[in-house]
Amino acid sequence: MVLQISATNPEHPALLLDLPWQLPLEEWPEHRLVPLPRGISRHVVRYARAGTEVVAVKELAERPAVREFELLRDLDRLGIPAVDALAVVTGRTGSGGEPLEPVLITRHLGGSMPYRSMFETTLRPATMHRLMDALAVLLVRLHLAGFAWGDCSLSNTLFRRDAGAYAAYLVDAETGELHGRLSTGQREYDLDLARVNISGELLDLEASGALHPSVDPIAFGTEICDRYSGLWQELTRTSVYPAGKYHYIDRRIRRLNDLGFDVAEMQIAHSSSGDTVTFVPKVVDAGHHQRQLLRLTGLDAEENQARRLLNDLESWMATQDDYAPGDPLAARPEVLAHRWVRDVFRPTVRAVPRELRGAMDPAEVYHELLEHRWYLSERAQHDIGLDTAVQDYIATVLPGVRGTPADPHDEDAPPPPRA
Repeated sequence: MVLQISATNPEHPALLLDLPWQLPLEEWPEHRLVPLPRGISRHVVRYARAGTEVVAVKELAERPAVREFELLRDLDRLGIPAVDALAVVTGRTGSGGEPLEPVLITRHLGGSMPYRSMFETTLRPATMHRLMDALAVLLVRLHLAGFAWGDCSLSNTLFRRDAGAYAAYLVDAETGELHGRLSTGQREYDLDLARVNISGELLDLEASGALHPSVDPIAFGTEICDRYSGLWQELTRTSVYPAGKYHYIDRRIRRLNDLGFDVAEMQIAHSSSGDTVTFVPKVVDAGHHQRQLLRLTGLDAEENQARRLLNDLESWMATQDDYAPGDPLAARPEVLAHRWVRDVFRPTVRAVPRELRGAMDPAEVYHELLEHRWYLSERAQHDIGLDTAVQDYIATVLPGVRGTPADPHDEDAPPPPRA
């Protein structure tokens, strides 16, 4: 058999060739692996370093490996939060010539955690509610794109911190199917699977003593259904407004924007009597604030992080002498935004020592500093300023989280040790 690497980027095969493909994944030497937390999987999964990349390597049969590889690429094209598929390796043989299982390779999602690692210290119920919110948003986004997951669960999801909330990413697409549009039955089947899987996972945690005593596993499993249904209804319902009340349509669109979604297309129709107007959002795209922040500043952040950074950017712009909305001679928002990145955002983040940031990416660090500034200002009954907040945060908050592993994808993080 001939070793074959099918990759999305022509640079990846050269990086991946150095890995010990002649060994079963369970036998890979420790110096090849990266000690990152892993979730439960029906397959053997390991994290390894390939050049400057940290990759997740999963052994499975060739057909499902290729199928999942293509599905993950489809989700990437659709802008759905999922791990990045890098390559499929087939034709592996052992040192004695025996065939070895193919592997699927995905890029490690920096700053992410599997749910079991999060429960190593008992999560408060409020934090668990935020996890359910994140998973409901992910499932809605998948369904809007026509993707039936087929195995929605906490085990098949990775979570990243997102300005006090969490963002959920699909990590296992093996059972998924992509359609032009999902039927109600397909969506309800996915939702029922999610309810059963989540309740089972929480019952398992309860049996191990890792679940907060006030948490009811069955109720939390049902919660995903309630949160999904409320969000789906808000995003897809038909609204009927009195004729002439077009500001109601604007208000509905702003509400969708506040939820983090853009209306890319809409259907507006007058009734036969002319008394009412019917409004239907036809296509709803997630990531409203992400796209706005990226357009203005070039910063790529999670949705809640982007919303928080945009609020700070707007407050800062209002203090600038050349900020005058509507004045053609004033500085353009993009110019002011890049000045904010250069003079405020980057210096503030870089003031936090790299070895103390842990797994927080720059946007999360900045959010934490804004939160700390608010807390100190409330206590002092006046604005204490960002510089003071940074120094106090470094001195009083970061030492308590010093044990958090560094994010291998943080561009400002120290280089990993050589094998």
